[in-house]
Amino acid sequence: MTNHIVLFEPLFPANTGNIARTCAGTDTVLHLIKPLGFSTDDKHMKRAGLDYWDKVKVVYHEDLLDFMATVPNLNQLYLVSKFAERDYTEVDYRLPGDHYFLFGKETTGLPEPFMRRYPQNCIRIPQDDNNIRALNLSNSAAIVIYEALRQQGFPKLARVHRYSDDKLK
Repeated sequence: MTNHIVLFEPLFPANTGNIARTCAGTDTVLHLIKPLGFSTDDKHMKRAGLDYWDKVKVVYHEDLLDFMATVPNLNQLYLVSKFAERDYTEVDYRLPGDHYFLFGKETTGLPEPFMRRYPQNCIRIPQDDNNIRALNLSNSAAIVIYEALRQQGFPKLARVHRYSDDKLK
């Protein structure tokens, strides 16, 4: 079982960088659907302080259709959106197979016709819609992936680590 975070046409390198760091720390595959609002070449990534970029498995897709052709089980594709009616904690992420969490562009989200085609796949993080338009993209990705990992028992992740200069010892 592998988890995948998928970003549809991300615009801001800081969000993608934060999500890449989460992916590196959770053994999650990162998918980027073009066009991107920034460059991911080595020079740009290092300048942004993303020295762990080589620790992330990144898969690029030319467009949404190209990405969709790679998803083996559409029942385990989750469209994360504030317009969804199902809470992200209501899904059983322990089911065998890969799980794909698709997040929309920071400014416009996922295309409405696409979401209308897959309403049963939409999930939402509860928020106070009177106070904000949406949660930050990188925070949203972390919230959802850690719920999936919690349900899965945090596979391959260290639950405890001892450091030579452990501040708790």
